[in-house]
Amino acid sequence: MTNRRIQKIAVIGAGFMGTDIASRALLFGYEVAIYDIETSALDKSRSSINAFIQAKIHHHVIKEEEAFVQERVSYHDNLIEAVSGADLVIEAVAENVDIKRNIFHELDELLPPPTILASNSSSIPMSRIETEVRHKERVLNMHFYPPIETMYFVELMRGTETADETVKKAANWLSSLECLPMTCRKESIGFIFNRVWHAARREAMKVWQEGVADFRDIDRAWMLFSGMPFGPFGLMDMIGLDVVYNVQNLYFEESGNDYFKPPRDLKDKLENGDLGFKSGRGFYEWPDAECLQPGFLMPKKTD
Repeated sequence: MTNRRIQKIAVIGAGFMGTDIASRALLFGYEVAIYDIETSALDKSRSSINAFIQAKIHHHVIKEEEAFVQERVSYHDNLIEAVSGADLVIEAVAENVDIKRNIFHELDELLPPPTILASNSSSIPMSRIETEVRHKERVLNMHFYPPIETMYFVELMRGTETADETVKKAANWLSSLECLPMTCRKESIGFIFNRVWHAARREAMKVWQEGVADFRDIDRAWMLFSGMPFGPFGLMDMIGLDVVYNVQNLYFEESGNDYFKPPRDLKDKLENGDLGFKSGRGFYEWPDAECLQPGFLMPKKTD
């Protein structure tokens, strides 16, 4: 590994999380390339980032003119073009280990070290993703929480051969974004906070599934107790109910315990296309999802 400074990043996946990561990097002056196979996702990401830039300039958070900021971001449906010249690539696609393995294998072939390859996976350890990677010293988990504007801590977790220098460079880059890097001392499904959050989310869904309480009251109780602006179900909508389901299923498969099995009602929402914020409907309605931007996301108030 060399000490080359991170200047350009590429984000693989133009969904809400990928767009939020890209927006944060732009805010702190980095060059950003965003890749997705779906042009509609790229269009939505572009709209969100444009709104984000305009809002930050209006509130004097960004001092540059909008045209100069726009010059630092590009959108691609060609992976080779997107990652060309990148010092750091962050994968932010579906929580599916086979998809992630394919992406990391391709990135490893396209980009020589010292380019760092990171996964924003919320639960899958890098040891399960890196199986087809030759240069394992430069890969790691780099897990952001949405929205980064308020949840500005990021978990770092090594793969089987991740170099100390890789972790150090990743942590320094995160600090430059005014994010708090938190390093896992050992491999853990769910990393640090998600292990705690998993228990709260699981019990919130069980209280709802068993008919003990309406999900809105569960959220109200959580919000009043914690002082947070959203509850477990609002947060699940932000994360994406498909991601929540896949993560919950990972815990179930890992443990073999039916207690961890995702609720049938949650699967019904997925089959209906109700994925949360990104689809406009989940547990809550998100009628303005198209015009909201990363960093300004707030759940709709319940009646």
